Amino acid sequence: MTDSAARPIRVGLADKNPLMRAALKQLLSEDGRFELVHVASDCEEFLSNIEKAPVDVGVIGWIIGPCDGRYVLDHMDATGNPPRIVVYTGDENPNTPSLVMAHGGAGFVAKSEQPAVLLDTVASVAAGRMVFPYMDVRAINQNPLSTLTRRELEVLSDLASGRTNKQIAREHGVSLNTVKFHVRNLFQKLGVNSRSQAIAMYLRS
Repeated sequence: MTDSAARPIRVGLADKNPLMRAALKQLLSEDGRFELVHVASDCEEFLSNIEKAPVDVGVIGWIIGPCDGRYVLDHMDATGNPPRIVVYTGDENPNTPSLVMAHGGAGFVAKSEQPAVLLDTVASVAAGRMVFPYMDVRAINQNPLSTLTRRELEVLSDLASGRTNKQIAREHGVSLNTVKFHVRNLFQKLGVNSRSQAIAMYLRS
């Protein structure tokens, strides 16, 4: 057996509910396939954690603190060595799995499933597979956000979080003109003329 095959799957966790965090910590620690590297209570803490200590798979809730899973997924590339993301949520919106896939997630598990389903999904995702419930793929292709680049999605996510162009430029280490360029491009692709219209489309999608 090779070292890579023998090495446990490194996992990072983020959930706003302390009881859920405790339950998931116990679940992962009792399965020898996994090594739980860090736990976060919100999206910003999770992004900071994976930048400091990269993991193979991140398991996140859909609503984690001040932002949602879209924000995390749209900011994966900025972490340098992004993990594959599994969204584990009690959100019953039937569109959520397709949103997770459209924003670059690798797996989706409803909290109504047995815990073993989550563990097997994490293992499958770490092995390079995508794991989702059945969905109409046509709905994903019809999502207007599917035309945006990863950087444009990051900028749109930042706009939806209330950040100004200057704040976005500072956060990503780029010039203000670069941010304005991305904003113009995403406005054109989405067919909108204002931030409020772009944000409304982002939140609906």
